Amino acid sequence: MEANPYQADADFTAAERDSVYKCIFKRRDVRGQFLPDPIPDEVLGRILKAAHHAPSVGFMQPWDFIVVRDPDVKLKVRDAFQTANAEAADMFEGDRQETYRRLKLEGIVEAPVGICVTCDRERTGPVVVGRTHQREMDLYSAVCAVQNLWLAARAENVGVGWVSILRHADLREALGIPASIQTIAYLCVGYVSHFFQNPELEAAGWLPRTPLRDVVWFDRWHGRTGEEALLKQLG
Repeated sequence: MEANPYQADADFTAAERDSVYKCIFKRRDVRGQFLPDPIPDEVLGRILKAAHHAPSVGFMQPWDFIVVRDPDVKLKVRDAFQTANAEAADMFEGDRQETYRRLKLEGIVEAPVGICVTCDRERTGPVVVGRTHQREMDLYSAVCAVQNLWLAARAENVGVGWVSILRHADLREALGIPASIQTIAYLCVGYVSHFFQNPELEAAGWLPRTPLRDVVWFDRWHGRTGEEALLKQLG
């Protein structure tokens, strides 16, 4: 008998739908409230499986996941962050710089697990379906894997923090990554004492959340009559 290519259980119940939205809205970038409790392998395995099921251009699946538990390796990554963070602070001026210096922007050592997500841009050869005209699609695919990982972790009540204040070369050196491989994300992963109600940068007054209706347009760049019915649903 020929296998059915379609999912028999494709529909979501209202409760399942609401759980997906809850996970999205409750996801947070965690920096400072990691607990030392280990993540069971079965939980971490589910999280990585979710990341591996992200969409990818040409189905090339360009990602690798480096699971970091060694304290000495974490210190190397933390040292790389501290160098880059000092440089970043100097890019701001006045009160903005003082606010920046007070922000907690990583939990590299505190988190029980680090996960580095990479992108092998040559994994399936030079010509990839869907990447012929937008070569950066493989990078976006790896970022989709990060988002899948993040949402799965939140559903497991596990916190994730993305440390982006790192030079790619320094992260490659700390983790022994070849120069041909693009680093995408270093993620701090672990159980936490609590999740913040709002994103930390929003709560700290760094920037407010932009109203959705301020970024939705119709048929062309910044196109809007103001009479579109959808606008009423955007708050």
